[in-house]
This record gives sequence, C-alpha cells and structure tokens, in this order.
Amino acid sequence: MGVNIILDYLVLSALMSLAVNYIIRDIAKKKNLLVDLPDKSRKFHKRATPLTGGIGILVALLISGKLYIDLNNLNGYIPEFTYYLVVGSIPLLLLFLIDDYRGLKVSQRLIIQTFSSLYIILTTGIQIESFGNLLGFGGINLGIFSIPATIFCVVGLMNAFNMIDGINGLCSGCAIISLLLMGFYSGMIYDSMMILVIGSIIGFLIFNLRIFGKKRGVFLGDSGSNLIGFWVAWSAIYCSQNVLYEVEPITMIWFVAIPFLDCIGLIFARLKKGLNISSPGRDHIHHKLMNRFSSELTLVIILVISLITGFMGVFLNNLFQSWVSTYVFAFYASCYYLYAYYYTNRKLNV
Repeated sequence: MGVNIILDYLVLSALMSLAVNYIIRDIAKKKNLLVDLPDKSRKFHKRATPLTGGIGILVALLISGKLYIDLNNLNGYIPEFTYYLVVGSIPLLLLFLIDDYRGLKVSQRLIIQTFSSLYIILTTGIQIESFGNLLGFGGINLGIFSIPATIFCVVGLMNAFNMIDGINGLCSGCAIISLLLMGFYSGMIYDSMMILVIGSIIGFLIFNLRIFGKKRGVFLGDSGSNLIGFWVAWSAIYCSQNVLYEVEPITMIWFVAIPFLDCIGLIFARLKKGLNISSPGRDHIHHKLMNRFSSELTLVIILVISLITGFMGVFLNNLFQSWVSTYVFAFYASCYYLYAYYYTNRKLNV
C-alpha cells in the first residue's frame, strides 16, 4: 500500500466517521440517551454532551473497513489478527456503554477488560512472549507468564487511556500519535487496516474539539476511551512481537509514554495519600498544566511532547541496543515525575 493510497483511505475513514458521529450524536440528544451532564465537582463542560464517540468510531471503522475490503477484493483475505480484534471490540464497546449509562463497579470493569484481552490471545495466539534485552543481561522470555503479562499490559494501557481522557482531544490525540508512530515505524500501516482506525478516530476528534461549533461536541465516554486503549495496546503488542517488524518492546513504551507515566504516577500518588486509585480526581498531568495554561494550550503541549518522546524512542531503537533505551526511559520518567509531583506541587504551595 503506497502513501497516496494510505492518504485516500485516511480521508475516507475520517469522512465516514464525521458522518456517523454526526448522526449518532443527534440521535442521542433527541432521545436523551448517553448524554453527559455538567456538574460543579469535576465535569466542567458547559453543555450536555453525548457520550457516543466510541460508538461513532467503531461503526465508522466497520463501514470504512467493508468499503476497503470490497474495493480491494479482499473478501476472505482479512488478516486473522485484524478480524478478531474488530470482533472482540464489539462486545467490549457494548459492555462499557453500560458503564457510561449507569456505571459499573471497578471489579466489573476489570473483568470485561481481562476477558476481552483473553479473547484476542486465544483466537489469534498473539501475546507478549519476550521483553527483549530489556535490562542488558540478555533476552527476557516470559514462558508460562506470557498470558498473564499480556493481560496485565493490555488492561493497564486501557485504563491509562481511560484515565487521561480529561480534556477534549487528549485521549484520542495521544492515540492517533501512538498509532501513527507504531504504524509507520514498524511498517504495519502499509499492510493492515490501521489507517482506517486512525481515520475513524480523527473524524471523532473533529467533533470532540468542537470545530463545527460548541453545540456539536461529542465525548468518548468510558466506552470510547477503553476501545481506543484496547486498539493501541494490541497494536503495540502485535508490532513488537511479530517477526515481520523489527521493533523492540521498549520502543512501544516510548510511543505511549504520557498516558503510561500519568497512570503509574497517579497510582503511586493516590496510594501514598491513602486514596482509592480508581477514584476521579484533578491530579492528572493535564490538570497540573492547566493551572498555568488554557486547556487548548495544554492539549498542544502534551501532544507535542508525546510526538517528541516517540521520536526519541525511534532514535534509540535505531542506534542503540534496547537496554540503553530502557535506562534512558527510566531517566525520562524520573524527570517527568519530578515535574508532575514535585515541581508543580511546590509551585501550588508557594
């Protein structure tokens, strides 16, 4: 698949997503279903906004995917991984729509995420079998721990993308950057339907950023953020574990660095304070930046940092052994946490 064809399908899927999101959001508003209402505690948006972004993205992907298959005469030739990833996404989305509608317990959410991950493992055989030469002492092969480690990583990344979904465009923007970096660097974007996923998310992002007007906003909801996290996690695993792509597992961490680090930092910070790690709060990296910048500028700052961070991972993957990348990432993470949990807190206390 050439670059021109990739751009064609990117535009096709983005336009399809625009149309689908427009239709579904209007239905939600008219029927008053899956509509997020602002409050004075943590939901500071000014208008009732449909939580239909996840539905719009998935439906757009299914329709544009069908067009892609028909136009390229690929009926019966869909890659197994792609097929089961899309099939597994449907019940995942539907179950998390219940969470958007009436809420689910943390244990129920974890069960859904775990069984969704296990389904992909059992149907495709894709799992994290090796972390590579992560620490400089030789390759780390997981053996019998492969399946639990894979589930842990997928569930963790799903929650990371869910947790960072705090301002318009952040979750979807980070996902687009991650998928573009993975796709182009590994080459997966040339021989898969990944570009349709990216285009479908872009179509939603246009509504999420209210480019067509403040009254036409759409949110991802927990269903949408978990769906996106699911796709990013499995794309990372597939790229790093497939012999066709020469990408180290640690490089995938660079591609999802901001959601990953934000999630880990929050877990330890909340445990230290004796708080429930799943409780909502305004202690994310974007909240800290918003103490100094507008939400729009905060979005741009985080996305630019995400892109630069991803390029750093590519640079290290190209020139050094993977263990070097690990230790550089550890240093990068230390700098991140010094800013997020020391510098910003000291500024607020001054």
